[in-house]
Parts: sequence; structure tokens; C-alpha cells
Amino acid sequence: MVIAMEMPGERDKHAWRTEIIARRAAMTAEEQAMNSLALVAAVGRLEVPEWVCAYVPVRGEPGSTQLLDALRTAGARVLVPVTGPPGPLDWAEYTGRDSLRRARFGLLEPVGESLPSTAIAWAELILVPALAVDRRGVRLGRGAGYYDRTLSAARPDARLVAVVGDAELVDRLPEEPHDARMGWALTPGGGLQRLGEDHAPE
Repeated sequence: MVIAMEMPGERDKHAWRTEIIARRAAMTAEEQAMNSLALVAAVGRLEVPEWVCAYVPVRGEPGSTQLLDALRTAGARVLVPVTGPPGPLDWAEYTGRDSLRRARFGLLEPVGESLPSTAIAWAELILVPALAVDRRGVRLGRGAGYYDRTLSAARPDARLVAVVGDAELVDRLPEEPHDARMGWALTPGGGLQRLGEDHAPE
């Protein structure tokens, strides 16, 4: 069951971010572990293509390395971001938990060959971290714009999936012209859910 956050009146992105980050920080380790296992189960029900772009979660982001392992077990080769200067994200292949090293911003990144940002075009499925996503497909990130710059190079038929908590799938978020819209949401309780104008409530 999806529980929408109660947000009185119109709120800007900063207010949404503050609220959601606080909610995530208040989650117990048990709740986080249960949500991670539910996402692994949801991924296990997906039709997985040869190449998938995903991410190594940090700072309370939904997901886990077990989710990445599940994608690999299903036959996918998994690319995750490698950070650099502000701009499109570079990528590297995830080959297991032991292949990760500490990088800047507290991230974990593969030790293997770094691939250019255009490698995102290999992927038919792209799992995108988000603080929230609305039913139109508007995604709320942390504000650095890395993904908005990167997703423009994705293939036109790629499935763009925002990975969020159940309460982080909401009716409407503020949107800016540069925001890249998602086509689906993946949540622990609801699994994969189609987004878009036709799927938004009146």
C-alpha cells in the first residue's frame, strides 16, 4: 500500500528534500533491511535485459548491493555511477561487493575500468535513485543535477525507473524544465508501477 506524504500547501524542492531526508534518517535498521529485501524480491520479478544501469545506495537511499547481485544473477551486466566533476556521470561495471572501493562524497564505486557517460545508452533498464517521484514521473533528486545531465544520453526506449520508498511515491512534486521524467517507480510495497499523465490521479 502506498501512503502519500502529507504536505500542506505548495512546497518547493528544498522543503520536500528536508522532509524526506529527515524521514529516512528516522527509519530503523530493521525497517531499512525489510525494505531492501522487498526491493530485491521486486527486482526478481522483472524481465532483466543484458545491460542495466543502477547505483550503490548511500545515505538511506532505497536498495542494496543484494539488489545489484540479484540483477547479475538474473543475467544482467550492471553499470553503476563513477563521480567526477559536475556533469554527466561516468560508469563502471559492478562485479560484486568485493569490487567496490570508497570514493568521494561517501560513495562506493567499482575499482574496474571507468566508462564514459555515454555508456548509459547500452542499458535498456535504468534504476535511478530518488528522494521522491510523483505519479506524472517527476523525480526529486538531491539537487546536484548529475542524473538530469546524464539521462539525456539514455536510449529512447530505455525503461527509466525511480527507486523510492512506499511513502515517497506522491501525487505531485514541483517540476523544472530540465527535470528528466521517469516512466516507472519501484517501491518495496508496490513493486514496479507505471507512471505518466495517464496514470496520475485527477
